[in-house]
Amino acid sequence: MVTADLHVHTTNSDGSMELDEVPAAAKRAGVSVVAITDHDRVHPDLDSPAEYREGVLLVHGIELRVEAPAERVDLLGYGVTPTIELEREIERLQTDRATRGARIIENVEAELGIDLELEPRPGLGRPHIARAVAERTELTVNEVFDELIGDDGPCYVSREVPSFETGVALLREACDVVGLAHPFRYDDPEAALALCAELDAVERFYPYGFAVDTDRVDAAIAEHDLLATGGSDAHDDVLGRAGLDEDDYDRFRARLSLDGVRE
Repeated sequence: MVTADLHVHTTNSDGSMELDEVPAAAKRAGVSVVAITDHDRVHPDLDSPAEYREGVLLVHGIELRVEAPAERVDLLGYGVTPTIELEREIERLQTDRATRGARIIENVEAELGIDLELEPRPGLGRPHIARAVAERTELTVNEVFDELIGDDGPCYVSREVPSFETGVALLREACDVVGLAHPFRYDDPEAALALCAELDAVERFYPYGFAVDTDRVDAAIAEHDLLATGGSDAHDDVLGRAGLDEDDYDRFRARLSLDGVRE
């Protein structure tokens, strides 16, 4: 049974839930702990590394994309207390996201001959654009990615991200735990898992939708003395599709700064 879903997105990036909707979604799923891990930004309405809301512990987190030697990967930071340096990098990334979003929107509108009526803004991600296209065409969200805005698509625009070393340094200063997200979503899982030598944790539990060799993750956990993390990567309001059971969560919780956190 999932106790802690440590990978959830809100409308602060490309999720569908407002922050105040998360506790109810967690209770529906029987989850008591949720990490808010919006893309490349921290949530402005979370003022501490973790806090209780309606009986659910919300862990302040972030998902940060970085440039590793083999490919881009995503880091998960948990128990965030933003530093000036992290805030500056987030501001830079969000400016880049808005600029990139505008270019992708322009590309899609030109390709399809439609008006998406979508304004570029900080926090805008490709899922927003895909949903806007799906609402105005017969394409599904997945088809929009596959045919238009995926990494190899005709409307894709790359964005600037920090190096792996810079990302780890920024998160280490601001977070209690820094881990690698979903290692089997990368083209080279072995190269991604090798990065764990510089991290505290790796996402062990994740709803990939395809078979993965979890023994390889377990080997990395043993080799580098890592925490196992896990989550649903929810962009909707369905939580608990993956995450930590009570024992794994207890080990994770021991690394969080929870002084003064009250239910």
